[in-house]
Amino acid sequence: MKLKIVQAGDPVLRQTARPLSEDEIRSAAIQQLIELMRATMRDAPGVGLAAPQVGESIRLVVIEDRAEYQQGISPERLVERGREPVPFHVIANPVLTVLDASPRLFFEGCLSVTGYGALTPRHAAVRVTGLNERAEQIQIEASGWYARILQHETDHLNGELYVDRMLARSFMTDAAYRKQWLDRSVAEVCAELGLPPPAA
Repeated sequence: MKLKIVQAGDPVLRQTARPLSEDEIRSAAIQQLIELMRATMRDAPGVGLAAPQVGESIRLVVIEDRAEYQQGISPERLVERGREPVPFHVIANPVLTVLDASPRLFFEGCLSVTGYGALTPRHAAVRVTGLNERAEQIQIEASGWYARILQHETDHLNGELYVDRMLARSFMTDAAYRKQWLDRSVAEVCAELGLPPPAA
């Protein structure tokens, strides 16, 4: 079973989600929601899903970047993105702290903005603290693509979408990205689109 992913324009995507109590996190209802969110994320497929994206305005996200999702991406692009597999995990009530504010520019998409993507700047490294699915304290430090996922999903809990941060000139369909830009470096993309070169 999977849930419906709400799309840009739904008010829930622009609300600040409420935190969960420890008892709520351990409740049968939230445990079931976590399993449904995992199934929905994998079905999409996506590397992260926040509760507001399935219509629930609570501070809960699931994340997983499977090795199979990285097939077809050249080793050079994977290195450029700092992308490695990330096992499935749950974060409730995440609090994000920037560890390295250096901008990192890569294409980003969203399951709630289906069919599109754009170059979106993110911080190079972050720390996230919160609770896992058992309401136990967790702390994550991440850089590269994992840091991007954490920032993207945390934004959802604050009513923000990547389109609020994207370089509008790079906004394009997924089909155009796959056809024209998939294996191009960010520097090449910026040069062709008339954008400033990415920070070194």
